[in-house]
Amino acid sequence: QMPHGHMPLPSFWKMVEDTLERSGAQLHTFCQAFETVAPSPVTQPLNPAEERKVLSLVSKHGPDKLYQVTSNISGGKDLDLTLQRGQIVALLQNVDTKGNTSRWLVDAGGPRGFVPAGKLQPY
Repeated sequence: QMPHGHMPLPSFWKMVEDTLERSGAQLHTFCQAFETVAPSPVTQPLNPAEERKVLSLVSKHGPDKLYQVTSNISGGKDLDLTLQRGQIVALLQNVDTKGNTSRWLVDAGGPRGFVPAGKLQPY
C-alpha cells in the first residue's frame, strides 16, 4: 500500500541507499555541530569537605576509579543517586543489575547508587 511498494527491486534499494546516505550525512553534520557547540566538561575546584571525601574515596577505591559528575543528575528510579555537577564519585561497577552499561554503580562518599554513565568523566 505504500507508494514505493510497486517499485522494481533495484529502484527500491537505490532509494533506500540514497535515503540512508542522506541521513548519515545529516547525522555527521549534527555531530560536528554538537561537538563545536557543547564545551567539554572541565574539572571543578573542590571545597575542603569535598577534598576530604575525595581522599577517602581514593583510599578505598584507588585513583583510577574516580570520576567527576559533568552535569546535575536527578535520580528518578530506586537506587539512583541525585548528584551535583562537579561532585567526585568512585566507580564500583560499569553496569547496572540488569546488565545495562549506560548506568553505573558508584560510591558518592557515603551513598551508593546508580548514575548515567554519560554524565561522568574520569577525574
